Amino acid sequence: MAKLKRKDYEERLEPMQLELVAMARWARRTGQRIAVLLEGRDTAGKGGTINAITEHLDTRQVRVVALPKPSEREQGQWYFQRYVAHLPGEGEIVLFDRSWYNRAGVEQVMGFADAAQVAAFLAQAPVFEKLLVDDGILLCKYWLATDQERQEERFAERLHDPLKAWKLSPIDVAARQKYDEYTRARETMLAATHTPHAPWTLVDFNDQKRGRLTLIRHLLDRLPDVHVPDEKPRFPRLSGKPRKETFAVLPPIPSFGASKRG
Repeated sequence: MAKLKRKDYEERLEPMQLELVAMARWARRTGQRIAVLLEGRDTAGKGGTINAITEHLDTRQVRVVALPKPSEREQGQWYFQRYVAHLPGEGEIVLFDRSWYNRAGVEQVMGFADAAQVAAFLAQAPVFEKLLVDDGILLCKYWLATDQERQEERFAERLHDPLKAWKLSPIDVAARQKYDEYTRARETMLAATHTPHAPWTLVDFNDQKRGRLTLIRHLLDRLPDVHVPDEKPRFPRLSGKPRKETFAVLPPIPSFGASKRG
């Protein structure tokens, strides 16, 4: 299938973003808590998908959670503990750019968690998620799937683009040689954590634009078809003529020559 052209992508995305704004309005009005987990291989497209979802949403209502590696204190806690603090409150939407499933993925494959810790996680995750769902959180779990050939193309693009090179880490470099290990870890994870109360949805992200549209459409379809009217504030006419902005005269800024930062 041919890659989706940007113009076609933007034409299809815009009406979905209007629906996302309506979704946020519904969540705020009803107090619904929404947690969206985005998992997948490096370069799959998690960041771009999050940007497409949040672009027109209120940052006071929508949060993106991308946690760094656990601190020494966090390593001594119950594994799920640090994620609990980031769960959505009333009327909030939280998108996890990677989540507690790090334990079944990168931590397992790269040797940061031993077999006993992984086994405990796979047993506890469905129970943990059942508690969240039973308490009323709408939990959506997505795996962004990418072939190794496409992944390599994106790694090369990042390597040669100074605006994207920061996305590459030593872990990413090491993980390139472990594509099959990640596949086996993912299959084990899905078998243990794909449950009726918190199912996984796998989305083809070999074409990132098409993948974003597919994922957003699925997310919107998870919600009840309830219309919450947009109550726009009244804008009375200004009294008098519109004022012009005025500024105090600032002293000239001294020149320090060209920047030496490369």
